[in-house]
Amino acid sequence: MSDHDESATAYGSRLLGPVDEDSTVRRLRIQLLLTVPSLIANLLGIAVATALVGFVLPGPPLFTRRLIFLNLVVSPLIIGTIVVIGVVWGTAHALRALRWAKHPDGVPDEAEQIAASRLPRRLVLHEALLWLLGAAVLVPLYGVAEHALIPKLLLGNVFSALFVCTNSYLLMEFALRVITARVLEAAPAQRRRGIGVFGRALLVWLLGTGVPLTLLMTVAVWALVQDSVSTERLAVCVLSLGGAMLVFGQLLTMQVVSATVAPIRGVRQALRRVEDGDLDVAVTVYDGTELGELQSGFNHMVDGLRERERLRELFGRHVGHEVAAAALAGDPTPGGVETEAAALFIDIVGSTTMAATRPAREIVAILNRFFGIVVDEVERFGGLLNKFEGDAALAVFGTPTALSDAPGAALACGRAIRDRLDSSAPDFIAAIGVSSGPVVAGNVGARRRYEFTVIGDPVNEAARLCELAKHDDLLLASASTVDAAMPTESARWQLGELVTLRGRILPTRLARPRPHSRPTTVEGPAASG
Repeated sequence: MSDHDESATAYGSRLLGPVDEDSTVRRLRIQLLLTVPSLIANLLGIAVATALVGFVLPGPPLFTRRLIFLNLVVSPLIIGTIVVIGVVWGTAHALRALRWAKHPDGVPDEAEQIAASRLPRRLVLHEALLWLLGAAVLVPLYGVAEHALIPKLLLGNVFSALFVCTNSYLLMEFALRVITARVLEAAPAQRRRGIGVFGRALLVWLLGTGVPLTLLMTVAVWALVQDSVSTERLAVCVLSLGGAMLVFGQLLTMQVVSATVAPIRGVRQALRRVEDGDLDVAVTVYDGTELGELQSGFNHMVDGLRERERLRELFGRHVGHEVAAAALAGDPTPGGVETEAAALFIDIVGSTTMAATRPAREIVAILNRFFGIVVDEVERFGGLLNKFEGDAALAVFGTPTALSDAPGAALACGRAIRDRLDSSAPDFIAAIGVSSGPVVAGNVGARRRYEFTVIGDPVNEAARLCELAKHDDLLLASASTVDAAMPTESARWQLGELVTLRGRILPTRLARPRPHSRPTTVEGPAASG
């Protein structure tokens, strides 16, 4: 799904518009969604009440010559007046409760949040009072003309009013999702004030099944008490009310299911994006029930995943992604293991003089460019940049991730770094030393604070070779490292003289790259194990 499609359905329906909709257009949209469906529901309820009283329920007929003035003049006038009052009253109350929403960046205070949350119930209460007002006026008028019409009028009005009010409540909750989203955004920890999923389901049962069945039972009792109710009239009542149960029950069920499924569908689509690795996703919290808790919980979960990924990335940058992955996969503790590995030590020549003669900002830029090259090549050949030491760095190959040819990877990496420094960093010089052999690799420090490090003679030898390389060819390796490498890499090196490195007892045979030996173009030795 594209970003445009997701924005258009952020509130669960395209009818509610996109998230970035103009505030004026949004106000007009909300007002229309509040007024038009509610007006249609009330007109439909009036039609249903008329049909029940006039054609379905037993009792004296409604459409007679004696009642023609009430039917054609008085009733339409009263009903029309009440409808107009309802539209004006409801619109004024909604505008007053949502004054803060006129501004795109308006944030409701606590009183405005409560008023906005209660708005659907307040508007439905207004509708119920208007239906009660209509019944209080019309039933006595018809009762004076024909007192036997009173039970029919009461039953028809009660049934229609309950259906209209319930339907209007569901429609208003739908229309006010945008407002609910802003309220919940302003007060994310606020307790939800909706009737809940259970309450919605109970309403559907009550209006779709309970009320029609109660009306059917009432008609049945009426038929038992009144001998004048014919079998045909009873059959018409049963068929009409049964049809109403099917139609109204399905309509209400579809509304409740839609209101329940929309948030779940939004969370499901967002979960798929998370599964694909997109952690920049968030769902709009617009439901005031437990489903809003689901939406909010998903956003909290993704926030936690983003924070975890950020820490993991930061952790990986500090200690190396391999070390970070090993730490996250298990429960690392201080200690180490002996293993075969190769060490590469690199240091800038004349860094003290350079620091004394160049501005600090220029020194930082040089170091960043220098370490950028070193990190790129070490990672390309499967190594770990273990330490930064001022203007020097130590890289290890073969631990914590095993390599099939750790000495060859370190040698190839040294040649690659040397080649890139010669071609792209002529303003400074760096020396490189490479060695290999048995080392102890592991976590060194206290239980509450430690770091992954490599200790052993190859590390010391690589540092001494780097020191010697500053006065030699800038890249030196031990002959034992070249001998341990695979032929494809060892062939690129030539052995040299024996020297005794500073601080060591046994002499070390030096090795230098052969002239015009270019770095390998492969991505580095494959990891083993």
